[in-house]
Amino acid sequence: MSDESLLKFPCDFPIKVMGQRQDGFAQAVLETVLRHAPDFDAAGVEMRPSAKGNYLSLTCTIRAVSREQLDALYRELSTHPLVKVVL
Repeated sequence: MSDESLLKFPCDFPIKVMGQRQDGFAQAVLETVLRHAPDFDAAGVEMRPSAKGNYLSLTCTIRAVSREQLDALYRELSTHPLVKVVL
């Protein structure tokens, strides 16, 4: 596998995070994203409940500055107990 990324940094990069719709989920995701992308504007988050309302998806578009930043963010979100899927 090549180390060369298809992405050119910096770039706007959307991250979709899905989890059960419960208190604290959105806040936990936003806090994690802000740790890795301090300039992230939480006002731009798109929230969508699932058809039955049991799950919530958040799309956060960050200004990504490196592959390492994205990898670290994905790792932290993927291991969070409230998060089911990160795309």
